[in-house]
Amino acid sequence: MQQIQFPKRIPLANLPTPLVKLGRLSDSLGGPEIYLKHDDFTGSEISGNKVRKLEFSVAEAIQQGADLLITCGGIQSNHCRATAAAATKLGIKSYLILRGTPPEPADGNYLLDLLLGAKVKFVTPEQYSNEIDKIFLETKEELEKEGYKPYIIPEGASNGIGTFGYAKAVQEIVEQEKELGITFNKILTAVGSGGTYAGLFLGSKIFAPDKEIYGVNVCDDEEYFVNKIERVLKEANEYLVEAIPFERQDIHILDGYVGPGYGLNIPEHIETIKKVAAEEGIILDPVYTGKAMCGLMEEIKKGKVFSPEDKILFIHTGGQYGLFPVKERF
Repeated sequence: MQQIQFPKRIPLANLPTPLVKLGRLSDSLGGPEIYLKHDDFTGSEISGNKVRKLEFSVAEAIQQGADLLITCGGIQSNHCRATAAAATKLGIKSYLILRGTPPEPADGNYLLDLLLGAKVKFVTPEQYSNEIDKIFLETKEELEKEGYKPYIIPEGASNGIGTFGYAKAVQEIVEQEKELGITFNKILTAVGSGGTYAGLFLGSKIFAPDKEIYGVNVCDDEEYFVNKIERVLKEANEYLVEAIPFERQDIHILDGYVGPGYGLNIPEHIETIKKVAAEEGIILDPVYTGKAMCGLMEEIKKGKVFSPEDKILFIHTGGQYGLFPVKERF
């Protein structure tokens, strides 16, 4: 295990998060053993995977003297809700740029954004896709004129500094393996902005080179995320005294489970959520973990990526608040 000096972090998450075996699900699939890491247990208001990344992003913001965090996402963004909660807990402000139109009534993560005191600006999907960098800068300039010292966190905190959240999570997993007498050879996560995967990948290179990291993309396609993850990893290496080498071909994205698009589902996604809830007492979400688990189950059935001898760790990245605004799907 290499000794690497990570950037400073501010503890925000309840760590370590527990590991559980999905015995009934594994048996029903007749394949490898599946375990789940409950990163939905990182907190309540700051629940899910985003808080691990925010521990490093917000630390950098505070070091730079920031008193307001700007970030962006969809209306039901887990990351935006977690950013708003983190900011409020630390006594600073948050400004969220959300894609779409305000839902009536407010529900799910958006309702929590408002309760947490975030200021919210809505933009069209086209503006979000084509002009988000410009919108970030314009918003920052406006807030600076109001006397704030803003710090921009990109979508999902998926940038170089945010990557260290899940790099450190791999170190946590290795320690838990020792305690439990388990060794996972494959780790799988949902991929929505690339930062969680990039962190797991970087962490595996540092702490567990015997592990392969797999991602199920919930939007876009394999090429898009391989390019994005490669870019984020290069950014992360800029924070290290000695860069961690990696090969592009080692980034494994299991494409084909996106469905109609981001936040949209096919019946198989919904049935997966129902199955895991009924068999394991674990609630997945429709945007990320439901799609990722659906992809994992289908890939196990295909028998090409995963073998019966594998021990797979599925990262539960949270997101349950996103169930309530789409309850009609169930």
